[in-house]
Amino acid sequence: MTSKIFRSIFIASVSVLLVTLLIITGSMSGYFDKVQQKELRDELEIAAVATEKIGVSYLEELKSDRYRLTWIAEDGSILYDTDVNADHMENHLDREEVQEAMQTGSGSSSRYSSTLTGKTLYEAMQLEDHSILRISVSHATTLLLVAGMLQPILIIFVLAAALSLLLAIRMAKNIVKPFNHLDLEHPMENDTYEELSPLLHQIYSQHRQIDQHIKELKWKKDEFNQIIAQMEEGLVLLNEHSTILSINPAAMSIFQTGDFCIGQDFLTIDRSSELSEAMHRAQENGHDELRMKRSGREYQVNISRTVSEDHILGSVLLAFDVTEQASAERSRQEFTANVSHELKTPLQSIIGSAELIENGIMKTEDIPRFARNIRKESSRLVNLIDDIIRLSQLDEGASVPMEEVSLSAVADEVFSALLDSASLKNIHMTCSGEAVIIGVKRLLFEMLYNLCDNAIKYNKPDGKVDVSIEPKEKAVRISVKDTGIGIPKEEQSRVYERFYRVDKSHSKQSGGTGLGLSIVKHVVQYHHGKIEMRSQEDFGTTITVELPVEQTQQERLGDHL
Repeated sequence: MTSKIFRSIFIASVSVLLVTLLIITGSMSGYFDKVQQKELRDELEIAAVATEKIGVSYLEELKSDRYRLTWIAEDGSILYDTDVNADHMENHLDREEVQEAMQTGSGSSSRYSSTLTGKTLYEAMQLEDHSILRISVSHATTLLLVAGMLQPILIIFVLAAALSLLLAIRMAKNIVKPFNHLDLEHPMENDTYEELSPLLHQIYSQHRQIDQHIKELKWKKDEFNQIIAQMEEGLVLLNEHSTILSINPAAMSIFQTGDFCIGQDFLTIDRSSELSEAMHRAQENGHDELRMKRSGREYQVNISRTVSEDHILGSVLLAFDVTEQASAERSRQEFTANVSHELKTPLQSIIGSAELIENGIMKTEDIPRFARNIRKESSRLVNLIDDIIRLSQLDEGASVPMEEVSLSAVADEVFSALLDSASLKNIHMTCSGEAVIIGVKRLLFEMLYNLCDNAIKYNKPDGKVDVSIEPKEKAVRISVKDTGIGIPKEEQSRVYERFYRVDKSHSKQSGGTGLGLSIVKHVVQYHHGKIEMRSQEDFGTTITVELPVEQTQQERLGDHL
């Protein structure tokens, strides 16, 4: 603050000095101009009288280092010039001062002469024989005046600057001194400038507010610690550098650590590469989750990024014990594989019977059409069973060849397969958008088929099923929206479990097996995507799937963005 005040005072003083010098110099220049113009006019009048009486001999005998006289004939030709041979000079009839003298008897001007360097003042007078006598003198410019006064100007400037410097230092110290002795802990007890009173009152008010906020924060912190201490789930709060800010007892038990880990990097209590990668993905994508085993138990770990005003504050790690749930899910997977193998043989028999009907053994006119439908749906059931087996293999790490898949074409195939089912309930199906991705076509078909099949089964008569395919910057978003009965909120977290049914009686009537959404979830996981459900009872359900797109696929999607 002292330096700012000092600079302001010093700059103001120097500025005033410079402006004063400029004004004085300008005034002196104007004064000298007027004096010189008057002297020039007086000299011209004397020379005019002598020239009229004596003639050119007067001019020839005249010697002057300051003035230059030029005698100009009425036609503008030069009769005589005291500095230059008249024969070498051009016609002066067009000169401003000459024209003015011919019209009014006298004239004046100033310009840069073509024969004399520098700015020159001219005075002209018309003689009795109508010739013109002109006198000129080099003009002392402002720059020349300053150059002539440079030494005293510099001395004055240095003295004034030094004085301004001393005064500025002293004034700055005197102004700042009361500020340096302010007691901000007791702002109302200060005896200083009256102008500071509003500021001190504001500081006093802020002190009271800060004290109150500190009390509130302490109370909320204690409340938060009490809440997380009672949680069965493990909770860890991290900053943007993965430093532990808070950890509850459940998390300490899971990671086998204690209070001493607060303030340390999370890697000091868990060096699992899977967990570290999940935390990194959560920092980039906003959320990630994984399963991990600790001390013979299996945990579902959800990691979410925390953001405030586009600034990453850190992340929250929440660990759930899902040992029993995982065991039950594995049991359902084994059962699915066994049942699928058992169902394959009778379905092959159905296909054979349908082929006999299609070949004309049955003569009824409509039988071929139904036979083709039986064969088509039976084949699709076999493919579905193959997909279930394949999903079981995927659980064990099996891989399936990938190819370019047009999602709109897949949607058309799904609509064709479900046309009869939709017609029975008068369900209107629409598809919008297009995208081509690298994936397993059969799995993508089964994913969309199951989503649309559920949307029809659990829809209302005269309802709608809308499929939307929307290319994004790094992903493709597929949404299936229906106007059906919806799913209760408490049931939504379990709909992806195998053989789990929200409404068992309705599922039996509609032919549901409880495998559809489980298959969808596994297909999405296989393609490294994510799935989201939004549902409200009696208002329908929307399931959104986002499948990531690699760089090579992004180029193909460019025309759709």
